[in-house]
Amino acid sequence: MSLTMYFLRHGETAASQQGGFCGSIDPDLTPQGHQMAEDFAAAYRSLRWSAVYSSPMRRAADTAGPLCQAIGMQPVFKDGLRELAYGQWEGKTPEQVTGEFHDDYIRWLADPGWNAPTGGETGVAVQRRSSPVLDEIERTHRDGNVLVISHKATIRIMLCSLLGIDVGRFRDRVNVPVASICVVEMARHGPLLHRLGDRCHLRPDLRDRPGT
Repeated sequence: MSLTMYFLRHGETAASQQGGFCGSIDPDLTPQGHQMAEDFAAAYRSLRWSAVYSSPMRRAADTAGPLCQAIGMQPVFKDGLRELAYGQWEGKTPEQVTGEFHDDYIRWLADPGWNAPTGGETGVAVQRRSSPVLDEIERTHRDGNVLVISHKATIRIMLCSLLGIDVGRFRDRVNVPVASICVVEMARHGPLLHRLGDRCHLRPDLRDRPGT
């Protein structure tokens, strides 16, 4: 057997529905976001889980809740799984940011790996704090299924890191919709991507909801 990591993005929030920058701020899940967490739990409760790792942010912890309750397992909270911090862009729309922080925004769009949102984190900084969590999972769980519940940018960055994609391209190469699952097997020849942005576990009306 080999280790398989399931990366789950948290359920819907008002920010993910409306498209604002939401990193360090920590909104609740919407009612639909809670339903997304319930749908994931219903679809995946029968899988034999070795562990559940989660960002400590409320929207991730609440997404973990239904599955952890169903399988009787406590999540392991890791700060390294928090979302990328957007600094002075927090709570603003892209239109507001391009007006107030135009030059920083253009630099960030060109290479978010090495250019940070104004007062925020670079993609490389997120890679540096999330990689030790992935290393810990690999050391602790040689095989079996491990769930990792995190956030849009952080999951994209972790996937780029695992798959050998330039972290500066995380926004251009990897799409992770809200409440979607990405599956990576730690195979004989290295990380092998099996699924990306899969939302088949959601009921159709939730699967088709607009958002980021």
